Amino acid sequence: MTDTLTLLGLESSCDDTAAAVVRHTPGEMPQILSSVVAGQAELHADFGGVVPEIAARAHAEKLDICVEQALLQANLHLKDLDGIAVTAGPGLIGGVVAGVMCAKGLAAGSGLPLIGVNHLAGHALTPRLTDQASFPYLMLLVSGGHCQFLIAKGPEAFQRLGGTIDDAPGEAFDKTAKLLGLPQPGGPSVEAEARQGDPQRFRFPRPLLDRPGCDMSFSGLKTALLRERDRLIAEHGGLRRRDRADLCAGFQAAVADVLAEKSRRALAEYLTLKPSAPILAVAGGVAANMTIRSALETVCTQAGTAFLAPPLALCTDNAAMIAWAGIERMRAGVCDDMTLQARPRWPLDQEAPAMLGSGKKGAKA
Repeated sequence: MTDTLTLLGLESSCDDTAAAVVRHTPGEMPQILSSVVAGQAELHADFGGVVPEIAARAHAEKLDICVEQALLQANLHLKDLDGIAVTAGPGLIGGVVAGVMCAKGLAAGSGLPLIGVNHLAGHALTPRLTDQASFPYLMLLVSGGHCQFLIAKGPEAFQRLGGTIDDAPGEAFDKTAKLLGLPQPGGPSVEAEARQGDPQRFRFPRPLLDRPGCDMSFSGLKTALLRERDRLIAEHGGLRRRDRADLCAGFQAAVADVLAEKSRRALAEYLTLKPSAPILAVAGGVAANMTIRSALETVCTQAGTAFLAPPLALCTDNAAMIAWAGIERMRAGVCDDMTLQARPRWPLDQEAPAMLGSGKKGAKA
């Protein structure tokens, strides 16, 4: 498929309702004609995390509004599009269903092709959207619900080198913020507090660095912080502002150290493929953390590898990456129909074993 493609993308896998229009002409840089994101932070603020039922209802209420705004910003109508791409998983199933059903309705009413997109592929292909990165490249996908190293070999071909065996880093940041009485989302709150703290005061563990491979663990780190917090409260009768800042700084430093060392190992494995232009790219919400970005940049400099990080607005969940992933799938000749199903779990590497084991309903990750 060599013609210019213009796709509408829909994203509703967690707590951000998003719609965007992306256009691409072969041989040229992709254009993000519009990108609308409606967050839900206020709806979940009193609960210390995302409530799936509240999120799903908010998606159902906002999706059509976001679509209308995205088309208006792009100065286009449905008839001007070449297809509709939508996150079909993985994610909170209520939100994913809301997005898939909205996309099906739009496709049925307009006669446009429907393309289901893996949310993780949206993040993993973002370097292609922003920098037209050439395959193969190494991707660190690090967000609130996911953390894994992937070698992107094509729009539909991903090899997982390792990932978290328990909490994702973003989840650990959120839980840390909750433990320390900081507002959600936890990532920005902990990062802001850490700027005032001493990262050397508390020496938190760096899980799994004593074991080979690229797998990671962050649950024990969170538990270590909880114990240190309780010790400080018992010792001083409460948590002082300086203590909280130092705890955040120490926690953030530990996460950055783990991601940096595991990135070195993943890079060593990736470089055995002898790519002509080696790249380590990072995407996902935690990629917005500047301390972590700096640590990864240092690793790349030492390895003589290019480092790519998308603009901050494209690190977190957005629909532009879904529209772009849809364009990549369409160019590969892949389209879906009205049998497209929402999937709560959908690993990118179908051949790799599940990271978190299996239950009655199948692999958990």
